[in-house]
Amino acid sequence: MSKSREEVWDEWRDLVNMAPKELEDWLESDESKSVGVDSGDGESKGHKSGERIVEIKRTNKDDLTDDQWDHMAKVVGYIKRHKAQGGPDDDMEHSDWRYSLMNWGHDPKKD
Repeated sequence: MSKSREEVWDEWRDLVNMAPKELEDWLESDESKSVGVDSGDGESKGHKSGERIVEIKRTNKDDLTDDQWDHMAKVVGYIKRHKAQGGPDDDMEHSDWRYSLMNWGHDPKKD
């Protein structure tokens, strides 16, 4: 059974803890561009997702499209799975694990 939009909304608000401008600035960094699985055009899936997240965060809830709701659910699932893997024991701040999560709008240093 899939989650209701309210469930997705609540989890999204809890897990996507980076502000649009903060995420935009992050996506411009070399660190952001250095991680993730290539989507086939030289840009990682996570990096593309981050760009969509900025757009979604700047959209009023009542104006979100079905595609945006689907992406929000995907983002929630990714963040939950990635966090469950646990981060590195040392230097989490400069880890690919953190960088990947940040591409998806979640900074684990804010937990």
